[in-house]
Amino acid sequence: MTRIYTIGYEASTMADFIAALSAAGVRRVVDVRALPLSRRPGFSKTSLAASLAEAGIDYAHLKALGTPKRGRDAAKKGDVATLHAVYDDQLALPEAQAAAAIMLDLAAERPSALLCYEREPAHCHRTLLLDAVGEGVEIVHLYT
Repeated sequence: MTRIYTIGYEASTMADFIAALSAAGVRRVVDVRALPLSRRPGFSKTSLAASLAEAGIDYAHLKALGTPKRGRDAAKKGDVATLHAVYDDQLALPEAQAAAAIMLDLAAERPSALLCYEREPAHCHRTLLLDAVGEGVEIVHLYT
């Protein structure tokens, strides 16, 4: 059984984020944000990848596993039903299915954590993703 970690960086510092990953033995972060940008310093794609590399952690971005804007807007409003519907449609796309297979291969290769913004996995599409492809996967949520 493959173990996949999840982590959100909401209200986290880079030091706490990397400490949580390191303590769990995570060796790769799989960014599942559609737009790997952040207003939080250090969590945009390029700077995040550099900080992770300094800590000996690989970085991969799988854009096709991100939530489309309509789903992100629904999540911000607490409209869970719309988020689920939009993300279900996203996961049905061939490029998302291919990216999900890559994600599972990456996680089988070395301990990996799915990254998104929300601290609580129940409020994030990363839980929906793992529910959709998670047969035979042990899910461990990390917190900072």
